[in-house]
Amino acid sequence: MTKLHHSTFPGRLWRRQRRVNLVRHSTLTFRLLQTAMPQLLGAVFISLLFSFFFSGCMQVALRASPSLFPNFAATIFEECDPELAKASIPPNLKLMEGLLKNDPDNKKILTTLSMGFAGYALLFVESEDPERASLFYLRALDYGIRALGDKGAPLQNREAGPEPVKAALKNMDQHDLEALFWTTLSWNAWINLNLDKPSALAQLSVSEACLKRVLELDEHFFYSAPHILMGASLAARPPLLGGSPEKARIHFEQAMQDNHGNFYLAQVYFAKYYAVRVQDKELFERTLAEVIRGNPGQLKDVCLINRVMQSRAQELAKQVEDLFL
Repeated sequence: MTKLHHSTFPGRLWRRQRRVNLVRHSTLTFRLLQTAMPQLLGAVFISLLFSFFFSGCMQVALRASPSLFPNFAATIFEECDPELAKASIPPNLKLMEGLLKNDPDNKKILTTLSMGFAGYALLFVESEDPERASLFYLRALDYGIRALGDKGAPLQNREAGPEPVKAALKNMDQHDLEALFWTTLSWNAWINLNLDKPSALAQLSVSEACLKRVLELDEHFFYSAPHILMGASLAARPPLLGGSPEKARIHFEQAMQDNHGNFYLAQVYFAKYYAVRVQDKELFERTLAEVIRGNPGQLKDVCLINRVMQSRAQELAKQVEDLFL
């Protein structure tokens, strides 16, 4: 047997301890990496995202995806669950406002924002908080006018009178229709909520000129919504301000006929504005009953609007004794 020197044991012990320390150190390092990896990856991802977001690449990407924003609008209006839509619309609008900062003149984003704020105000805010809805309508109006570009510049001075606006409207065509429609809807909705204010009354003729141009370009746009808007405008205003219940009824009936009674916005507005204005209680109750009994999914593209209008019809029906003398 080979004799071992006592001096060899300390060397062996040192080497063994070194291996143990290395294993412990490697294990500790691995565990630290395991713990920190999600945060590290997140930080890297956020860094890359911000670099992309604030570079010219974002603008190129936005303009290379023109169908992204119309698809957003379609997805929202197809949603049949009002609570889900109510919760999801605001964060999406804020996201698009962030995207807009990278491409301030992007017509698709501006138009979608106009539609989004107008639709959110109309469906979820107006009946509960008219003052807050007014602010959203003004925001939608601003985005809509910006979406019209140079053609919409005369609309910036909202109290300048109808003549400059009429001249600008003549230059607008089918390419401007969507932006002009949501601009007009926002404008008219804001005026209807503020008829007691001189500033709103001063803009009546201008907003009406916009609505007439929308009707000229395509009276059937968005399920004949231009007729619904004109009907509501004519029924809401007194004769001294150009109101006419008779003309209003013609527009409402045209919209209901075009959609075979399947777009409930027409019936609810017909009851709310026309029937109440002429104090026709029987027409009011009959029209709302048709909506309450109806199938909101009959028009899948606007299921959300129909569901909300169905709920609105139920609320209006409960107010019948207060609305009719």
